[in-house]
Amino acid sequence: MTRTLAGVDGCRGGWIAVHGHAGKQPEINVFASFGELLGVLPGDAIIAVDMPIGLPERTGHGGRGPEQTVRPLLGRRQSSVFSIPSRSAVYAHDYRSACEAALASSDPPRKVSKQAFNLFPKIMEIDALMTRELEKRVYEVHPELAFWRLNGEQAMRLPKKIKGRVNPAGMAERKALLASLGFLEAVLGARLPRGAAADDLLDACACHMIAQRLAGGTAKPFPDPPLRTESGTRMAIWA
Repeated sequence: MTRTLAGVDGCRGGWIAVHGHAGKQPEINVFASFGELLGVLPGDAIIAVDMPIGLPERTGHGGRGPEQTVRPLLGRRQSSVFSIPSRSAVYAHDYRSACEAALASSDPPRKVSKQAFNLFPKIMEIDALMTRELEKRVYEVHPELAFWRLNGEQAMRLPKKIKGRVNPAGMAERKALLASLGFLEAVLGARLPRGAAADDLLDACACHMIAQRLAGGTAKPFPDPPLRTESGTRMAIWA
């Protein structure tokens, strides 16, 4: 039986998932938590999620190894790859404490960006759930690396956002690429579920296409082979 494939992105309402069997029109849903998403999808679903997985005790220049590996591939789109700090910084109680923890656990010392800090609650959601068994079907992805892979290993020409606002031309460029690869227009132009924005849906669609590659055995980890945290969690962005 064909496994369910899910492309997942964090959104204001929780987690938006584009999910279904390959070759069929996928469903679009928003789940309040990652645990709820795992509970609703079949137990063997392959999930490609746009969220860092694996938190090291210390980081180097540019964050974790996966971020350092993929940025050079993305050219002008590399600013979309945030530097994720150490476990102690992610689990800090507030922004000031996170910056202090990051400074103490990075070389060279570096504070936390506000963009990365805003991801911490969702990073912790997944981190609390991840096991060696779960990592057989839950994979970290990044939309811009996904688009790079789907675009013949060429970074997208236009930014998806400009100064925090959606860039219609950049969105159109990415929709056209997904459509050219067979992604259904009915999904790309679907009515947005409550709690999700247009760029969240687009990113989840790109993640869904990487889930297809994961199912087919053609996805590659960055770095290759994947790294492991001190506690044994896999660290790699797949595309």
